[in-house]
Amino acid sequence: MKAKALPVLDCACASLRRAARAVTQAYEAELHGTGLRATQFTLLQALQRMGTSPHPPSQGALGELLALDATTLSRSLRPLERAGWIRAAAGSDRREVCWTLTPAGRRQLARARPAWQRAQARLRAELRPKHWRLLALDLAAVAAAARGAP
Repeated sequence: MKAKALPVLDCACASLRRAARAVTQAYEAELHGTGLRATQFTLLQALQRMGTSPHPPSQGALGELLALDATTLSRSLRPLERAGWIRAAAGSDRREVCWTLTPAGRRQLARARPAWQRAQARLRAELRPKHWRLLALDLAAVAAAARGAP
């Protein structure tokens, strides 16, 4: 069943925030019971994507990928570290912190992946295939444009 269309908002910020809230709510509903929030799943998935070759990703690189400021990222990583799902290591200089998924983190991500896939499938079912393909490209372009703006 297709969702009812919402009115177009004049402000890009308001439109993106509305979409982000709605999408987050849909993913949270699917992830309920997995032990992960959507934000936590995203962090674990990003760490897995960034891998460890040749070195584990730095906190700065993770923040850059996800457009998260250092304070928000630190606050979000702490519970994952306490749960034993990620591990901090010293970077190339003493001020840099690098993060890796632990085996427990990989298992947690694998357990939650079917719920994430259900959320993806439900969202895809609501969008035309052309819109789905363009969504990721457009959102990356918007994020890059916003990062380049003063």
